[in-house]
Amino acid sequence: MSAQRVTINDVTARDGFQIEPTWIPTPDKIALIDALSATGLAKIEATSFTSPKAIPNLADAGEVMSGITRVSGIDYVALIPNEKGVERALDVGTDELNFVMSASDSHGRANLRMTAEQSLARFADMVDMAGHSTRLNASISTAFGCPFQGPVPAERVLEIVAAIADLGIDGVTLCDTTGMANPLQVAALCEAVGERHPGLQLTLHPHDTRGMGLANALAAWQVGVMRFDAALGGLGGCPYAPGASGNICTEDLVHMFECMGIATGCNLDRLIAASATLPALIGHDTPGQVVKAGKADRRYSLPEHAR
Repeated sequence: MSAQRVTINDVTARDGFQIEPTWIPTPDKIALIDALSATGLAKIEATSFTSPKAIPNLADAGEVMSGITRVSGIDYVALIPNEKGVERALDVGTDELNFVMSASDSHGRANLRMTAEQSLARFADMVDMAGHSTRLNASISTAFGCPFQGPVPAERVLEIVAAIADLGIDGVTLCDTTGMANPLQVAALCEAVGERHPGLQLTLHPHDTRGMGLANALAAWQVGVMRFDAALGGLGGCPYAPGASGNICTEDLVHMFECMGIATGCNLDRLIAASATLPALIGHDTPGQVVKAGKADRRYSLPEHAR
């Protein structure tokens, strides 16, 4: 096994559920998060303290964060869009606040009704509100391309990362919101962020919209990224990004790393079992592969005629 363990943040209960058209009952969300807590994940993004009008399926954020059974050693994270979200998250003891903005002004206006500059100004106020009571992360949507305006220059993203670092935020997540990135692009941007900001904890949030999610995760790992977002079954997508489909699949990502001898700390069998419950919960199949095909060491009986 690799001497260094990669850190997996499962975002099923937030990014995975936010785009689902049917209401997922609060007890079912809590039960899924509790099942994830038994798998060895380092982080679980449990919900988002956003407007219920914007994301109806996450209207029960407070109830979910209060109702889960917390496991020592796991950080329970919430996506935070504004100052009100900071207050609500702190009231229920959220371990990490994940602020969100967009590198693309067009996507920022569609998703948050703010440009990047306006988001950064709001971040400063949110940091002051949070104080030193919890860990802070900032996610940059459309870091590799925007569905409205197309390519987003790497230098634009690097300027935003520098501004986030100047605010004293602990980590930054580069989000491939609609799966527009390719492995060379991911490697170059992640390497540049790592070189310029070695003290900033860097996470990659890949989507598999165009089938390059795992390849992008591998490319990031090859330049030193050790933290990754993923969702069970490959669920997820942004309601304000046309064409966005799911995240990379948590169990597929863990399976890839473990097959390569890279430690994840995760119990893959438990992840697969949790993923297998999703179709009944959400009412449709999921795109994950390992839950269907089994792990690479799965073996079958030899046909009678070949014995």
